[in-house]
Amino acid sequence: MTKPSTIGGINRLPEAEKRAYYQHIIPPALLAKYAIPDHLIDSQGRDLLQLKAEPGSTQVELALYHHYQALDPVIFGHLTDTLQGQIHILLYGMNDPTARRYHVDRLPDGEKTKFGTGSRNIPEETAALAAGLAPGQVRRGPGLFKETLKQFETFVADLGHKLFFVEPLYYHVAVMFEWHGFAYQNGKSTMKAIDEGFSPGGRLLEKLDGSSPFRRPEAASSIRLRSWAVHDRILGKPFPDLTMYKILDQHAGVSTTDQVKW
Repeated sequence: MTKPSTIGGINRLPEAEKRAYYQHIIPPALLAKYAIPDHLIDSQGRDLLQLKAEPGSTQVELALYHHYQALDPVIFGHLTDTLQGQIHILLYGMNDPTARRYHVDRLPDGEKTKFGTGSRNIPEETAALAAGLAPGQVRRGPGLFKETLKQFETFVADLGHKLFFVEPLYYHVAVMFEWHGFAYQNGKSTMKAIDEGFSPGGRLLEKLDGSSPFRRPEAASSIRLRSWAVHDRILGKPFPDLTMYKILDQHAGVSTTDQVKW
């Protein structure tokens, strides 16, 4: 059988082979940190990996839990193929399941907020902000971004590709990608305009007026706090759709920010 080069190709494989391919996305350091067995099956024979990868589909959704029936996965993702057969990350994230949870992803009545991009749970977002989290985070992360990126590059390389694409949902995520060698397919001018808006003389500074917890003056000099202000629609609209790409083994990124710290 020909080795697959796309998500659609992997999804056509027998279940065991399909699973083996997608397990390659998960960094060993994450398994070690939370004592997850390498085969992703717990001591009672229960599967810790949820995989939605139907034959005929060009998409995959995966979620790995540190123990069965855990509320949140330690790693989750939604990947698809581009029209050219490249790998495109639509959603990807990690949680430290031992950390406090902030319910920014749901309203008090249980309605989902789409991580704050649809509706917002302001009290929980305020608490998450104070705790040092960034927009969209329900818990702090495990601190394994570099290891996860390296592992994903290995996955992409095994499929025969030299680059892949991502869609950052938040300002701070786009900046983090910049720092790690990602470039823009579209949206670089938007990111530069945001940086200029927060820089001395910028049009966004007067909007950092303390009118909400997310619009404090000190946000101008912090990527994380800028991201909260953007999430609070300081731009007058939601954070725009951007697409970035990463060439494998390209590490030094060029940032649109000017020496702004996290």
